[in-house]
Amino acid sequence: MKYIPIFLIFIFLACTQEKSQQGLKKRHPSHIYTYSDIDHSEFKYYESDYVPVYSDIYHRDGTRRFSLTTTISIRNTSLVDSAYLLKATYYDSYGEKLTEYVDSTILLSPLESIEFVVEEVEDIGGAGANFIINWGSQRYSNQLLIQSVMIGSSGQQGISFLSESKIIDSIKVQ
Repeated sequence: MKYIPIFLIFIFLACTQEKSQQGLKKRHPSHIYTYSDIDHSEFKYYESDYVPVYSDIYHRDGTRRFSLTTTISIRNTSLVDSAYLLKATYYDSYGEKLTEYVDSTILLSPLESIEFVVEEVEDIGGAGANFIINWGSQRYSNQLLIQSVMIGSSGQQGISFLSESKIIDSIKVQ
């Protein structure tokens, strides 16, 4: 009997710890990534893209926030060339790094797509959150389509919208 209170404390602490880390989990929805050990010196093109995302959006008088789930969709639009995802970094509204979603180079075969999800419960990114996506390819090609899709619902109210990426840096290697 005297062990039951200790057991309950252990369960409570485990649940509390899991909940505090829940917003920072990496989510890779239903996709098996192909990791590559390619030598980056083989790349003829590098690109960095800025992707606006919203973990929440203001509504009513601007003092209330509507939480959103964000999906980052990265699509290789080439019919013949592969692309290599090097980094996908999530930043908050103040430019502080929150999470790194890629820890190894990911191969994107022709017409392949991958996604990253920022869960609705993540409430630290804010309305000015963003991703910086870094990638490369063996031939010069502006071949990736990168979008963020935000969606949320509360009661009978729902909202969804899309944002497109913007190239912020590119390098062509001779």
